[in-house]
Amino acid sequence: MQIIVSGRHFELSDKLKDYAIEKTTRLERFYDRAQTAEVVFDKEALTHACEIIVRADHHQTFVAKENHEDPYAALDATVKDIERQLTKHKEKFRNRKHPDGPAE
Repeated sequence: MQIIVSGRHFELSDKLKDYAIEKTTRLERFYDRAQTAEVVFDKEALTHACEIIVRADHHQTFVAKENHEDPYAALDATVKDIERQLTKHKEKFRNRKHPDGPAE
């Protein structure tokens, strides 16, 4: 999976970039068809916003955005949201052919 980390209105530290890459790499566990992940940090007055955009097969796009005073906390919350979206999508995609389980 290709990961792009960028910042708006401020320079990202190497430590924050590495942390974002480490956290975003884990998303492959939740949905193996994810192709790219874009992490965008934005500084707005006193808060930091983190947005993650994951693009997968069949033009599927998953987006999550969180605001927090700490950029690391914003990233953690955003990753949690994306994980939930990917898990829900994967379960829905897997269970669509057998909605009621095995026949008796």
